[in-house]
Amino acid sequence: QVQLVESGGGSVQAGGSLRLSCTANGDAVRRSCMAWFRQAPGKERERVAVIRGGGDDTYYADSVKGRFTISQDNIKNTLYLQMNSLKAEDTAVYLCAAKSDSSAFVLDSDEYDYWGQGTQVTVS
Repeated sequence: QVQLVESGGGSVQAGGSLRLSCTANGDAVRRSCMAWFRQAPGKERERVAVIRGGGDDTYYADSVKGRFTISQDNIKNTLYLQMNSLKAEDTAVYLCAAKSDSSAFVLDSDEYDYWGQGTQVTVS
């Protein structure tokens, strides 16, 4: 069973940066398609970034391209989201998700098997 724990959220000024982390148990990051989603009050869940299990393919929402970078550390079994040039519209709860398939590239949130509890990011 995969367990995901997000950290690194906080409150920052517009234009600032944060790095979110999602630590998984075992070697789940290496053997899973991993993603970051975000959800703001009154809005539907939004796909932010996706990385294939092998780390050789990524996806970014148009709203974050050029500002956010998804990456993973297989030794630490951790997924990261580096967020630069933050805007007020980035304010949301950020969640990591995993699909237990190293070759999959999953875009639909309904297809993910495991979710963390989320970490709050507030940009003012």
